[in-house]
Amino acid sequence: MAIAEVTVIPIGTGSTSLSSYVAELQRVLEKQEGIKFTLTSMSTIIEGTLDDVFAAIRAIHEAPFESGAGRVSTSIKIDDRRDKASSSEQKIQSVREKL
Repeated sequence: MAIAEVTVIPIGTGSTSLSSYVAELQRVLEKQEGIKFTLTSMSTIIEGTLDDVFAAIRAIHEAPFESGAGRVSTSIKIDDRRDKASSSEQKIQSVREKL
């Protein structure tokens, strides 16, 4: 299972507010199959197979262009653990157990 932290920044929107773009990205993710996602204050966490995660990232990278953005900068950080099952919740729980 891959876990990706993704930040999509539309550029050339004419406004410093991006919440409408973020909301649209969340709607796009709701339509993606095979993933789980969580919005945070600074990014979105996407979990699933590597293929499904990449498909979701491509969809949210394209969405701002469809909404009129002239440029899009997307940052991606991926944790792809294959030696055992992993999830965002499992990673957080592991730290909590050690506290």
